Amino acid sequence: MELRHLRYFVTVAEELHFGRAAEKLHIAQPPLSQQIRQLEAELGFELFHRTKRNVQLTDAGQIFLGEVQQIMKQLQQAIHLGRQTSRGELGKLVVGFVSSAAYSILPEILRCFREQVPSVSLELHELTTDQQLEWLQSGRMDVGFIRPPVEDDTLIWETVFQESLIVALPESHRLANQGDVDLSLLTHEPFILFPRVLAPGLYDLIISLCQQAGFSPDVAQEAIQMQTIISLVAADMGVAIAPASLQNLQRTGVVYRQIHPPTPKVAIAMIWRKTEISPTIQKFLQIVRELTFSPS
Repeated sequence: MELRHLRYFVTVAEELHFGRAAEKLHIAQPPLSQQIRQLEAELGFELFHRTKRNVQLTDAGQIFLGEVQQIMKQLQQAIHLGRQTSRGELGKLVVGFVSSAAYSILPEILRCFREQVPSVSLELHELTTDQQLEWLQSGRMDVGFIRPPVEDDTLIWETVFQESLIVALPESHRLANQGDVDLSLLTHEPFILFPRVLAPGLYDLIISLCQQAGFSPDVAQEAIQMQTIISLVAADMGVAIAPASLQNLQRTGVVYRQIHPPTPKVAIAMIWRKTEISPTIQKFLQIVRELTFSPS
């Protein structure tokens, strides 16, 4: 029994006329009648009562028709799902992101992806750069948004966004009412910073900027997430240098100021496994690449 036999049977059952069914199937009537006879022989029961005037389904044929129609629907669904999956339009995607990405590029990426690929389930995790590398290597995550650089020849990363650095100050700070802030004016200030292991590239740039201004920052407090760092600034625990997108985190008790002279820009990169072949992941990468983010 082949799929075409079932398709021939359903067409004859719907038309109840071998001539019309043959025309609909674009085959001659005698071969169609022969195929139905072969199917009945293989099944061991008659599907149709045939007379010179009409064709009717037998009771067994009626039951068989209902089951075959279900099979054909399932087949069409299987084909549809297979095509969707091959185009990256079905499945599940686990995405990691550094906290600052939530205040810059991530909302627009997720909105565009949801509009274009609504059937893919997204699972989001706020993770530090080092955590994302671990999750990617262990297969727990598909795509990440990290602070580069990354030295791992099993992973690929692309810069998708760049932004300046700013200073976050308690609103009661002596420099809070100034315009741009020269870093040398923060020489004796307590700094709130994240541990270097979380994002070495960003950490080293902040330290380097302070050293170029003539001092090494006095790190009074460390925190893992940028939101926590800003909250500690609001609590007057110190000052912090942060990516400009953190200004979108409106926190009572904090003011943000541009740094003078302007700093080199820091990047957010999209990262994934070099061996990745999943159509869903490739679709996600394509959508992100099509977006244009203006540097801040």
